[in-house]
Amino acid sequence: MSHARTNISKLAREPGVTALQLYKWRKEFEKFGVGSFFGKGNLKLSPEQEKIHELEKRLKDAELERDILKKTIDIFSKSGR
Repeated sequence: MSHARTNISKLAREPGVTALQLYKWRKEFEKFGVGSFFGKGNLKLSPEQEKIHELEKRLKDAELERDILKKTIDIFSKSGR
């Protein structure tokens, strides 16, 4: 599929943006593909960055669960005396 247009300035006027913005969007699309235009402040992440982000989230959740279990054990240990 070809995305080539001969007159970028004319293409830019159609949606009301600048040719510079179109070049920026094209470069971003070439770098990130379909993940380019998330919007709403979401970061564009490479697959490796996504994996790291997911693992960091899982680690944080596991640490929280561990801390809750430690406190629970401590509470039951004190009440059993």
